[in-house]
Amino acid sequence: MADNHAQSVDVLIVGAGISGIGTAWHLQHRAPGQSYAIIEARAQIGGTWDLFRYPGIRSDSDMYTFGYNFRPWVDGKVFADGPSIRRYVTDTAREAGIDQHIQFNTRVIAASWDSRTARWTVTAEGPGGRQAISARFLMICSGYYRYEQGYMPEFEGLADFAGEIIHPQKWPEGHDYAGKRVVIIGSGATAVTLVPAMAEKAAHVTMLQRSPSYIAARPSRDAIADALRKFLPGRLAYTLSRVKNITLSMFFFQLSRLWPDFVKRGVIKAIRAELGEDFDVERHFSPHYKPWDQRFCLAPDGDFFAALKGGKASIVTDHIERFERAGIRLKSGALIEADLIVPATGLEMQVGGGMDISVDGEALVPADKITYRGMMLSGVPNAALAFGYTNASWTLKIDLTAERVCRLLNHMQRQGQDYCVPVPPADIELAPLLDFSSGYVQRALPHLPRQGTKAPWRTYQNYVQDMLTIRYGRLEDGHLQFRKAQADAGEAGLPRAAE
Repeated sequence: MADNHAQSVDVLIVGAGISGIGTAWHLQHRAPGQSYAIIEARAQIGGTWDLFRYPGIRSDSDMYTFGYNFRPWVDGKVFADGPSIRRYVTDTAREAGIDQHIQFNTRVIAASWDSRTARWTVTAEGPGGRQAISARFLMICSGYYRYEQGYMPEFEGLADFAGEIIHPQKWPEGHDYAGKRVVIIGSGATAVTLVPAMAEKAAHVTMLQRSPSYIAARPSRDAIADALRKFLPGRLAYTLSRVKNITLSMFFFQLSRLWPDFVKRGVIKAIRAELGEDFDVERHFSPHYKPWDQRFCLAPDGDFFAALKGGKASIVTDHIERFERAGIRLKSGALIEADLIVPATGLEMQVGGGMDISVDGEALVPADKITYRGMMLSGVPNAALAFGYTNASWTLKIDLTAERVCRLLNHMQRQGQDYCVPVPPADIELAPLLDFSSGYVQRALPHLPRQGTKAPWRTYQNYVQDMLTIRYGRLEDGHLQFRKAQADAGEAGLPRAAE
């Protein structure tokens, strides 16, 4: 394809989902002198919330913390559905004029850094052909998983099944499953969301899990937040609700870490109260891992348990032997008959949206890199990754990351510096990036960057600690080096470790 005329911006944002739009807002308000553009592979704003269209799609984080810190969530629902979140992000972009900076249907395929010019050259491909975009800073907000496909285990006999098989990541909008026998494979958030949503129309829904997950019922309305909105100005009410929910989530996470058995007993007791003494709660709802070794699954107003109690859904804990024409044969010998099978079997993680990244001609290998403050990679100049929390709302960390990037841009402008690069000490002790036992994380760990065991190379899953460091911590901390174009380029190149 013929190249288009190159563009040049201060900041290039890859992705127009909740992370990319939030980053753009912070740029406009905290670094207003910086020009920017957004490249989006899809046809509209939304990212994850535009991609996933399966029945019942919703957030599993409360919207008072999942929403932006600068734009109150006023819908009232604590766990919003996908279309509502998509509207929220789209409205944020439109009201701030961010949508005028987005180039849709364009995929970034490569990004190359040149220390001599202190700029990124980003290659993107869209309807008009291939184009090159020059940028001082690269902000990668393209998510943490492959959009093209989800994870699909190699089930024996898959081709023998006579019915339909639809992965949630490829759900055709408006697909009719009324009156069908549905089997949902998995026990994560997607499965827990699908069961009650599909049970409304399906003949019956069976959730087939290899092992249980922690599931907790939560009210779909926040009574305290609703009360605050009646008596206080909207923004103040939102801020107080946000602080309350952040505090409660941090408290519950720490409680789970300190007294996991106590928390597990409490969760199982609550489930038994939902389902009754006759339900085999120990078999189906007692995970082998500790609370918060994986994310909790949430059931708004206990909808998941209501579907089980009402007989429209059931749960089976067993292993799959093979697929057969009529359904799924289990290792116990039982057959679950099905017309539609939904493998809610997880995501495939990736770094940087799958683009090819190079620094001064050397290809980036994510597994060889170390994360700096959970947002930059060692030896990669003027680039940040939007990667949220695993134990709290994604957007909490994204807001903080965007704030830190704006501080960096303003600092470099004031000091006359062209780029910054994280350089780890030579004796750094390394650890896996994520201390999380979820299958999609464990499958990806060998290919992900690692982290250190001490700040600023350790990724703390702690909002308050991150907020204090990112907002008020020193930028020139001895680990992030600031440089000028030409001055450090040449045969020496970028340093690999601090001496």
